[in-house]
Amino acid sequence: MKRQIKNNVYWIGKIDWELEEFHGSDYSINNGSSQNAYLILEDKKVLIDTVWRPHSHEFVENLEKEIDLNEIDFIVMNHGEVDHSGSLPYLMSKIPNTPIYCTANAVKSIVGQYHHPEWNFNVVKTGDSIPVSKDKSLVFVEMKMLHWPDSMATYLTGDNILFSMDAFGQHFSVAELFNDKADQCLLMEEALKYYANILSPFSPLVKRKLEEIGKMNLNIDMIAPSHGAIWRDNPLQIVEKYALWCDNYKEDQITVVYDTMWEGTMKLAHALADELKSQSPQTVVKLYNISKTDKNDVMTEVFKSKAIALGSPTVSKSILSSVGGWLHFLQELSFKGKKAAVFGCYGWSGEGNKVLREELKKAGFEVIEQEERCSWNPTEENFAHLKDIANELLK
Repeated sequence: MKRQIKNNVYWIGKIDWELEEFHGSDYSINNGSSQNAYLILEDKKVLIDTVWRPHSHEFVENLEKEIDLNEIDFIVMNHGEVDHSGSLPYLMSKIPNTPIYCTANAVKSIVGQYHHPEWNFNVVKTGDSIPVSKDKSLVFVEMKMLHWPDSMATYLTGDNILFSMDAFGQHFSVAELFNDKADQCLLMEEALKYYANILSPFSPLVKRKLEEIGKMNLNIDMIAPSHGAIWRDNPLQIVEKYALWCDNYKEDQITVVYDTMWEGTMKLAHALADELKSQSPQTVVKLYNISKTDKNDVMTEVFKSKAIALGSPTVSKSILSSVGGWLHFLQELSFKGKKAAVFGCYGWSGEGNKVLREELKKAGFEVIEQEERCSWNPTEENFAHLKDIANELLK
């Protein structure tokens, strides 16, 4: 059923309490999520986005309870990704001639996914607008690469609502819909996790887009994203967070990440974490075994950190596959302005540290010269060397 968010604007999405993973299995969901679609019932009846295909029949049935589908004047598709466009094929089978407003790239992605080039696509670009009543209009703002090339946001004048698509969202179920009704700690944790794991590769674009939107002088009273809580209480607080996060974000934190075979590298990791804390009690130090901790949660902590230390034993002239896969993901995220150190044990040849160093440099980290390369199990001498690593990371 529809739920009013402001005046003649209604939420008509899906709160997905059972969702556990996203983007295939690439993103972990710890607190549920939502797919937010919106219905505007002004002189023009407008649907903004749909929901994921598994919920398409439920979505269209709910929509039919609120409005005769033939009365929908047009559909706005802010983004072609399946979690937002998945119900389009079923909906369009019922109202096949309804105009769809989206970017040129969204036409490509929607046609590419669903193979319906005959749908009534209408391409828009930044600054284009469509009246929905005598005193309200929808204004379109392209949001290229935030986080797909086809993304855009839509602004409703009069009500001053920014339908921001994936920007400013979270994978987080909030039964009451609004940010002021959510657990504030969880809300910001999930917003940060979302940014760190999905949007951080596009931080330079986020920075420019925030500046561009600022110059448009939009009065924003509400930000309605496509996932998670709707920002009605001080909505610009999340914009302020994005302005921080997109600018080589770091806190006074160091994260130690490792995997181990026979506990030698684990011993070095724990000893290094203790040494960091001993040298700088005010610094937040976190320690994670990659194989035992969710990779997205670890990446959120790395995003917050000013430096990391990464450890793996040498295996077949390289590193553990768990660490290699994690490093590939780290390279995708394009973090900037962070230092790193490497450490690990070996039995025979000891190439692991070299591989770690090379891969961290590819990920954009400044890798310090100090390292610990330990033959077999670490001794007190090996532990003593960790003082220099800690000291350099803390500078």
